Amino acid sequence: MRTLLRSLALSFLLAAPALAQEEAPKADLLSPSYGLMAWTLIIFVVLAIILSRFAFGPITAAVRAREQALEEAIAGAKRDREEAAKLLEQHRAALDASRGEAQKLIADARVAAERVRAELVEQAHAEQASMLERARQEIESEKARAVADLRREAVDLAIAGAGKVIDRNLDQAANRQLVESFLASVTPAAVSSSR
Repeated sequence: MRTLLRSLALSFLLAAPALAQEEAPKADLLSPSYGLMAWTLIIFVVLAIILSRFAFGPITAAVRAREQALEEAIAGAKRDREEAAKLLEQHRAALDASRGEAQKLIADARVAAERVRAELVEQAHAEQASMLERARQEIESEKARAVADLRREAVDLAIAGAGKVIDRNLDQAANRQLVESFLASVTPAAVSSSR
């Protein structure tokens, strides 16, 4: 900026003596003035040389540096955007993988739960079958015991009836009537108390 101001001040200083020597122009604007044209051309060339040497170089360097900085910023933004897209894709892939893993764990847990349920059902069936078998065995043993008790009672009754028959030594009809009357007199309470 200082060089620009210096070059403008220099051009005014060079142009000031030329303007002071000329007379006031006539009112005819269309007639060419060769002295004025020469000085204008000289000032323009000197000013162009000064500006190209001191002003245009730094200005174009500053513009180039600014363009380069903007290009680097744009390239950096593109790199950052690509990195962010890659990271986002990686995160999405990781999220999908964890969802898949969670679904697999849930499926494995369901399979394990189904297996445990099947084992528990099988175990319950086995326990039920063993309980039924024990109950059948107990019923059979109780039945056998009851039949044995009933036989003992029948034998005891027969012996008691036979003893009464022998005591009286009656005839066949009287014997039959005596056994039937004895059996009729025996009650279930008398049978259970004789055990």
